Amino acid sequence: MRHVLSSVLALHWAVVFALLAYICMDGSRGIATALGVLGLSVQANGLAGLENVAVLAPLSIALLTVAVLFCWAFVETLLNTAARPDAGESVARTAFVAASLLLSLILVGGVAQGINGLFMIVAIQMTALLASYVAVLAERRSGFAAMHLPEGDVRAAARMAMGAAHSSLLSRISGRPENKPGGRR
Repeated sequence: MRHVLSSVLALHWAVVFALLAYICMDGSRGIATALGVLGLSVQANGLAGLENVAVLAPLSIALLTVAVLFCWAFVETLLNTAARPDAGESVARTAFVAASLLLSLILVGGVAQGINGLFMIVAIQMTALLASYVAVLAERRSGFAAMHLPEGDVRAAARMAMGAAHSSLLSRISGRPENKPGGRR
């Protein structure tokens, strides 16, 4: 079973974090632009302490690392789903945890710099990450459960489907209306 939602979400988050890493490489103006992409309007001159390379380089590298983790989860989901149903689950979990930790660090650093309104923006992004993780987990678990149905359940479902098809076909051949789901005609 293809994990379409997992693939799309992994690709989406890989692109988001890669773009944020690329934007942050432009000094203080880059961090202000990155915060603007996240939804917070901050003046570049208000971030004077963030022009330092000692702050920019680790932040860009951390954002790029998270993007690579999501890209790895995307590739793992695409290539190994047929061989292993749980392909990429540990990589996806690691990517989501790393992204959450990074957003938490951005929140702590932003509060230390006195950036107002950052909490709500990070909370929205964390909620989106959590919703994405729950969706990926639900898709993987539903695919795993569908592959491991008990044999009796599969046979019973097949027998019920055959019975419904047989009844419908007989009704059409005889010209009588089909039975409604309560036994009525």
